[in-house]
Amino acid sequence: MNTVNRTRKQNYRADYFKSGSVFGALSEPAIQFMINEGKILSYEKGEFIFEFGEKVSSFFIIIEGEVDFYKQHNEAIYHTRTVSFGEALGFVSMIALHDRVGSAKAKTDCVLLEVNNDLFNQFHDQYAFDFGILILNLARDMARAVRHVSNALVEKETILDTTRIN
Repeated sequence: MNTVNRTRKQNYRADYFKSGSVFGALSEPAIQFMINEGKILSYEKGEFIFEFGEKVSSFFIIIEGEVDFYKQHNEAIYHTRTVSFGEALGFVSMIALHDRVGSAKAKTDCVLLEVNNDLFNQFHDQYAFDFGILILNLARDMARAVRHVSNALVEKETILDTTRIN
């Protein structure tokens, strides 16, 4: 993991992010604030972004590349999704105030925006309207992830009696 230098960071403009699900409908000044104040990190393919059980003080938004998320429960580990441009990673653990419930690993070389608790709070204070939109976007992102995981669960289950639900 490397921190992206200021020169490369300045190449990221707000209009580039507007098509990403987390940034959708946010104002350009709000997006630029997150880029300028957040930490932009680059990871090489195969590098871990975070691992199961780690303490949580931030979440990530994918700027470039793809990241695989592996959910861990008891001794089982399951690949639940691949996260790509404009999607959030690790927000659920941060907002739920628990340790990481899985591991995130760079599927490709990637660049991520880290949003720590302090930046999240500053964003709320300085861009209240955009903060509401951000929360809605993050909730939509979580809903898509829940739908994806529940669809995978249904595909693995066998329904014995298709005439009724018990």
